[in-house]
Amino acid sequence: MSTHGAALVGITLAAAFVNGALGYGFSSMTVPLALLLLSNRALNPALVSIEVALNAYVLWANRSALPRVWRRVLPLAIGLLPGVPLGTLVVASVSPDWLKLATYVVLLPLILVQAAGYRRPIRAERSAGLVLGGGLGVLYAVTTISGPPLAVALNNQGLSKDEFRAALGLVRLAESMLTAIAYLAAGLFVRESLGLLPWILPGVLVGVPLGAAAIHRLHAETFRRVCISFDAWIVSFGVSTLLRNLHVVDGSATFGVMAVVIAVDTWLLYRYFSRAPARVVTHAA
Repeated sequence: MSTHGAALVGITLAAAFVNGALGYGFSSMTVPLALLLLSNRALNPALVSIEVALNAYVLWANRSALPRVWRRVLPLAIGLLPGVPLGTLVVASVSPDWLKLATYVVLLPLILVQAAGYRRPIRAERSAGLVLGGGLGVLYAVTTISGPPLAVALNNQGLSKDEFRAALGLVRLAESMLTAIAYLAAGLFVRESLGLLPWILPGVLVGVPLGAAAIHRLHAETFRRVCISFDAWIVSFGVSTLLRNLHVVDGSATFGVMAVVIAVDTWLLYRYFSRAPARVVTHAA
């Protein structure tokens, strides 16, 4: 564990900086990198413990907008109830390397959808929220990440910045608390996972306030977009590495996935920056 300690401190410091700046993104930045060093089964319980506190902070900071949004996101929260136990069962039973590969494969298209700036309003919020909540519950319990699909859903609903963050904080606090309970019932809070907390907490305590101070000097949407690109490249590297390690694909062809993702994301970055004068600031996780 100490072998990877310094790397984990650096990873979580950067992720906490992003979370402090944008109000979200801790797991989205931590998981793709940390899974190169650790298994989901070891990493997830430690991250969930941290995320309960982080999500409570985001919700508290945006509590003034909560009365305007809680009814709209309640179906999402209800949908989490069956999804979280199912995802926890997957974490407890699936082979670590195959679970890592599945995590990366699910995250990659979601990250690219964010990078593309996908917009499509959801009309039937309640029924769609129940279905989406179930999927988010499974995804979060397996990966501790729900930001990409949740951001795509909430960004399309015409929420203000404060409303977006309050809705995000409420859903993510619910899913992190439910997942912590499910992990505890499944016996996943073991010494290996709890031993990661001393390596994670310093980065969180330093990174969050630094990010909150720095965002006033940064263009939030450009910063978010750069973070998404970084995520996409790291996830594609993880996919390529695991395809080779699991002998699904052999030789240099394993890095074809990474090459394609880099090409697609480079084009999306070019499109984003070339449209800078018409850029619209949005919120995502």
